[in-house]
Amino acid sequence: PQGYSGLAHMFEHMAFKGTDQIGTTNYPAEKVALAKVEIAYAAYDGEYRKRVGQDPAKLARLKKAFEDAQDAAEKYVIPNQFSIIAEQNGVVGMNASTEEDSTQYFWSMPSNRLELWAYLESARIHHPVYREFYKERDVVQEERRMRTDSNPIGAMVEQFLATAYAAHPYRVPTVGWESEISQVTATEADAFHKKYYVPSNMVVAVVGDMKASDAMPILTKYFGAIPAGPKPEPMTTVEPPQFAEKSVTIREATQPFYLEGYHRPDYRDPDDSVYDAISDILSNGRTARLYKSLVRDQKIAADAEGFSGFPGQKFPGLFAFYAVPVPGHTPDEMREAIHKEIDKLKATDASDEELEMFKTRARAGLLRGLANNEGLAHGLAEYQTRYGDWRELFRELDRIDKVSKSDVRRVAMKVFVASNLTSSRIEFTPPPRPQAPDAGGAN
Repeated sequence: PQGYSGLAHMFEHMAFKGTDQIGTTNYPAEKVALAKVEIAYAAYDGEYRKRVGQDPAKLARLKKAFEDAQDAAEKYVIPNQFSIIAEQNGVVGMNASTEEDSTQYFWSMPSNRLELWAYLESARIHHPVYREFYKERDVVQEERRMRTDSNPIGAMVEQFLATAYAAHPYRVPTVGWESEISQVTATEADAFHKKYYVPSNMVVAVVGDMKASDAMPILTKYFGAIPAGPKPEPMTTVEPPQFAEKSVTIREATQPFYLEGYHRPDYRDPDDSVYDAISDILSNGRTARLYKSLVRDQKIAADAEGFSGFPGQKFPGLFAFYAVPVPGHTPDEMREAIHKEIDKLKATDASDEELEMFKTRARAGLLRGLANNEGLAHGLAEYQTRYGDWRELFRELDRIDKVSKSDVRRVAMKVFVASNLTSSRIEFTPPPRPQAPDAGGAN
């Protein structure tokens, strides 16, 4: 939501802090202490946000009171107890990820621990506790500094998306804007959780050595106790058509880089598999066109690829291209070389071999993704979330088989046009030379 960027990612961090039963020595007392933290922070934040008439002495007192309240609440915390309980019962790979379209939580544990998993997972959804919230907020801010503020490519990508999108929230970084991360509160996080972390907005996939007839009563017992809640209202913002090329240039003493993107429809578009074909033809391995042209033959790039669905797929995203120039070559050369390959895609049909290789690799990739429990669970959950029917995962092959050479040319000519283009680059700029000390002496 506007003004609350990064909250989904923030809650991902909080989900590992435990529940009202786990991670605390005395939850009733902790609950009172956490309420005092919120009261103290609201007072401090109110003074901090004043643009006129801020009292520095009062601000310092309120900050000290907030810090003291945090220390008082900290006394009840049992660090990492949620993860420790899981790992003591055989959990491996317990993690989470936040993307533009969804947040995922995933575990792998012995099948005879299914009921423990159902208890733990449902409890942190139904009874989250915002312990150490402001401490974790500092961790998220540091994550942003590391991945974006101190990373030229991260900073460029953030500016690229903010330029490519004028209205749609895809312009907002998942980690959040610094000014919003730094002031989000546990009270706001709780309201976000109550709205979005509801069964009506959730898909659970369980895969492994068990029968549905045994698993469903357990799932119903624990997840069925969570109030369904209303499904969050659908997105209303639609990105307006782009009518002219837009660009971003970052000048730093660092590795040059080139990135460009073209708006494309979302995953429900009939041509969705055609974009996959274009990505495969241009970028899948060392036999793909971009690698052969820019890396192998011209030797002007260390890497070059084109890919679809950036930064997300639920809403209309971008088909993007990037290239990393080798020393002595520039982002402009990358742009020109990429555009030559795009022009070839528009002017002549892909070969029968290229199209058949795409279809073969797509089928093999689908099967490889289903070869283990984690991949199967992820695939089923993703397609159930996207389409409301996990069976669409297997119908994907039919859509792939129908892609033709004329489809590839038609889509390339429609989408890869200058008026639909946003480009960005990092240009190497030498750091300023230090000024020589003034030799004139004092007057």
